[in-house]
Amino acid sequence: MNNPLIQFIKARRRTLGLTQKDLADRAGVGLRFIRDMEQGKTSLRLDKVNQVLLLFGHRMEPVAYRLEVNDETR
Repeated sequence: MNNPLIQFIKARRRTLGLTQKDLADRAGVGLRFIRDMEQGKTSLRLDKVNQVLLLFGHRMEPVAYRLEVNDETR
């Protein structure tokens, strides 16, 4: 899956030598949540995602995003 969040969490977890269970325990979330997140489940609780990211010194937040508009297709 080409999802930056999933890639980030898996890479950090593996770099630290953590199993999914280790990560779940340290973040205070369930193992199922970690599995769902790493498998790309599309509906996750943001507060729980932030609990996991906090272990790596990160958090989800709004960022500027602008779709490119092709004026020729109007």
